[in-house]
Amino acid sequence: MASPSARAQRRTAALLLAPFSVLFAAVTLAPLGYAGWMSLFTTRTSGLGFGGTRQVFTGLANYANALSDPAFRDGFVTIAVYAAVYVPVMIGGALALALLLDSALVKARSFFQLALFLPHAVPGLIAALIWVYLYTPGLSPVVDLLNSLDLHVSFLSADNAVFSAANIALWEWMGYNMVIFYAALQAVPGETLDAARIDGAGGLRTALSIKLPMIRPAVALAVLFTVIGSVQLFTEPKVIYSASSAIGSSWTPNLYVQTAAFTRNDFGLAAAASLLIALFAAVLSFLVTRISRSRSQS
Repeated sequence: MASPSARAQRRTAALLLAPFSVLFAAVTLAPLGYAGWMSLFTTRTSGLGFGGTRQVFTGLANYANALSDPAFRDGFVTIAVYAAVYVPVMIGGALALALLLDSALVKARSFFQLALFLPHAVPGLIAALIWVYLYTPGLSPVVDLLNSLDLHVSFLSADNAVFSAANIALWEWMGYNMVIFYAALQAVPGETLDAARIDGAGGLRTALSIKLPMIRPAVALAVLFTVIGSVQLFTEPKVIYSASSAIGSSWTPNLYVQTAAFTRNDFGLAAAASLLIALFAAVLSFLVTRISRSRSQS
């Protein structure tokens, strides 16, 4: 039998966790359950279209329809290409900036931290609109400058849309990850760095052999969040699609869900596709976590 002090600790822990548990159930578990219920039904029109609509139970048919739809599968191909471009550049760039700020080469660190973090303070929709303006021929001074140099680049074309979307996300999030890495670097023991300098290690060797291994958990966490953000890509391609229809209305899985729900009014299909995206993100998160954990233990 547990002692009175142990029972009191459990009651205190339960009391402190109660607000989070209620909110988590209300904003995460309940919507997932409702989406799961919706995914089992489809809307059918009665008679010749004059009898209204009714919900028909279809079981897993919506999941099969989503997986068999080439537009939905192609969205994951787009995500894969986007992540292959975005994740390495994001993590590598944020690490390089954080290491540079942590070195003795940079003055006015507070100013540069604020300047690099400032784009993250801009709402994602506003940032996407700003960059689409800079991508649009006839409006963008950047495009006009490139044209004057005989460099004709169509940022909104189907071939370049992945890079344009990745550039917007990099502008928004690189400073955020840089702050995380810089904060982790501040926790590196000074005695370890002093010992490395005494042993003759230069700045680059210290950064690669000491600093990076010691902030590996922060890097792994940033990689995990960046991968999840790639799967959830929506705002940037949505704004790009509004300016140019070259990429299509189902260019990413989330765009496919929006099109299914609000253009085709097929909420059952949209719910099934949403849960498939969530499952894919969960599996990908598990794999990234396992790989990061195995590397940290090696």
